[in-house]
Amino acid sequence: MSEKFSVEIISPDKSIIKTNAIEVIIPSYEGEMGILKDHIPLITFLRPGFVRIKSEIDKEFFVEDGTVEFAENNLLILTSTAKDLSEMKKSSIDSIITEAEKKISGDNITDKEKYLLSYKIDTLKKIN
Repeated sequence: MSEKFSVEIISPDKSIIKTNAIEVIIPSYEGEMGILKDHIPLITFLRPGFVRIKSEIDKEFFVEDGTVEFAENNLLILTSTAKDLSEMKKSSIDSIITEAEKKISGDNITDKEKYLLSYKIDTLKKIN
C-alpha cells in the first residue's frame, strides 16, 4: 500500500507543481507542520517560509503567504508566491531581503506587517 498523497501548489496565474509526496512540511502560523498520508483534515494559513515536498525527487519552495487545505489525501496550497529554491539566484534573494528591510524600518507599518517581514527576512537569509 502506497504511503503517498496528492500535492498541488497553485498561484493565481498558474499551477506551480502537481505531484505525489510522502511528506510535506509547511510554514504555518502555528509553526512548521508536517503532513503525511491520512493526516486529519486541515485548513490553515501560510506565513513566509519553505514548503518542503519529500518524494522521489525532493522539492523546496519559498512562499510568502497563502492557504492550505488537506482532505482525503489531497493537499492544496494556494499562494501568491511560490518560488522554486533551485531556480532562485542569490542576487534576486538579496534584493528581496533589501526591499523587506526597507519596509520593516518604515514608519507606517503594523505589527502584523513587521511579523511577516521579519519571517520573510529570516527565511531568505537562511538560503544565503
